[in-house]
Amino acid sequence: MSSRPSDHGNGRPLTEGGRPPAARSGVNPTRIDNPGAAPASGPAPSAAAGSSGPSGTPLRGTPTAADYYAANRGGGLFSEGVSQRIGARIAVAAHKRHLSPTVLSILNLGLGCLVSFIVIATAGPVADRTLWAAPIGLLALVGWQLAYAFDCADGQLARVTGQSSPAGGRLDVLCDVAVQCSLVAALAATAIAQEPATPAWLLAAFAATWMVNLVTSVMQSGTQAASMVNSTSFPVRVAKLVRDYGAVIALAGVVLTIAPQWAVWFVALFTLINGGFLAASIAFAGRAALKGS
Repeated sequence: MSSRPSDHGNGRPLTEGGRPPAARSGVNPTRIDNPGAAPASGPAPSAAAGSSGPSGTPLRGTPTAADYYAANRGGGLFSEGVSQRIGARIAVAAHKRHLSPTVLSILNLGLGCLVSFIVIATAGPVADRTLWAAPIGLLALVGWQLAYAFDCADGQLARVTGQSSPAGGRLDVLCDVAVQCSLVAALAATAIAQEPATPAWLLAAFAATWMVNLVTSVMQSGTQAASMVNSTSFPVRVAKLVRDYGAVIALAGVVLTIAPQWAVWFVALFTLINGGFLAASIAFAGRAALKGS
């Protein structure tokens, strides 16, 4: 679910947002900002006095949170309503402190992996009840969300201030991959600590299918962009929350906080969801290929 992973949550343009990536921001950036949308190629937005709007229109004065949010590239109902809005405020603070989008990408990497490491290191004590689950779960809930907000902010800052670059886009994706690998390891470690009989094949399938979002999102550029469900109605967007990276990691944090013994069910559920999405994507792309489109 892309960092992916990054613009990671996320395959998201195939299932979420209801608009192709280019229609969301009006520009064609190289950098990406969340795991659910595809990286795009092309020139960076033109800069005037150091910044430009989401449509390339020069901004007057210092960009506001609204300017950064207008440059977001979706990611689903939760990500747009929560993660991207927090990211916009992070982008404002970063711009004031003259931080580059690359710094925000590295902060996403460091924070996301650190939180995952703590969850892994404490999985045994939590399962043995020698350590309270709630503090660790809350750390995961807040830490993973904040890391994702940094991931959203780096793309917003890059587009609005004209700092998009191929190297920045690659770094963003690689940081997203690393964070999501650590998150998967943390959830798998919790599941097996809570239920030692958890089948190895289930954990392997969970890890493999989790990256479906990232792979499909990377494919979502140029002529490869397509959508299986184009509706933007509220019920459809609610249903697509199971593909929204921000919503999924929020649910993971809640599970770790209130009932870590349910981690194995979380693993099983999202193995089924992501595996089903992969099968549906193959069928969708296969039908289109047979039609010659």
